[in-house]
Amino acid sequence: MATCKVCDDEVETLVSVKIGYKTKKMCEDCADRAREESEVAEASEAVVQQMMGFKGRRG
Repeated sequence: MATCKVCDDEVETLVSVKIGYKTKKMCEDCADRAREESEVAEASEAVVQQMMGFKGRRG
């Protein structure tokens, strides 16, 4: 049995999830929560950028 490092529960399999620039192994439940949090963070960042008139990165 493997142990999820996020919730410390014993699970049969761990899933690799890329969060930001890092890949973490966690159980399916924690992976689903992490995906949802990532999607919400991206959506809220996009809204703030739109409000402030952000056009893109300066290069």
